[in-house]
Amino acid sequence: MAQSDTVEIAGVGPVLLERSRKARRVIISVKPFAGVRVAVPYGISFQTAGEFVYTRTDWIQRQLARMKQYERGNGATQSALDSIDRPEAKRRLIRRLEYLASEHGFTYNRVFIRNQKTRLGTCSSRNNIGLNIKVSLLPGELMDYVILHELAHTRVKNHGHDFWMLMDKLVGDGKAKAASLREFSISHLLSPP
Repeated sequence: MAQSDTVEIAGVGPVLLERSRKARRVIISVKPFAGVRVAVPYGISFQTAGEFVYTRTDWIQRQLARMKQYERGNGATQSALDSIDRPEAKRRLIRRLEYLASEHGFTYNRVFIRNQKTRLGTCSSRNNIGLNIKVSLLPGELMDYVILHELAHTRVKNHGHDFWMLMDKLVGDGKAKAASLREFSISHLLSPP
């Protein structure tokens, strides 16, 4: 039994069909710089999977358009990243974290500044804060939102009602700020979902 096959679909282009032990159903994914991949569980033929892909052509085309936009923006993103003075960006983020923590009475353990692909920030169960170096490219209000979001997780470890009540106290309308962050063009710095 073949483990992979590539089929050409009109309006979509090449589609990689790959056997997957983990997949329980046919799963289509579209990723930047990688194209279309279909995880095919054992027990389903590539022909059946291909037929399913044909029924999802419109959705795939929309996803491919999003990925092309992301890929075009990624060139500008890389240029912006290349221009970051990393030591200065780290100092700036750490200073702002320290200030906001002190101003709002938060405590945290350690801080890590990294270049991550999918997250702007993290807070571990031990209250270690991780910030993406790309946060330094955000306007001040959005940078503060990201930092305060992670600091809030030192008190509330989920995104439930209590978390958003705390965020509302810290930044006004927390969910509106989250939406602003998603809409801001800097979101192209992260891989799309």
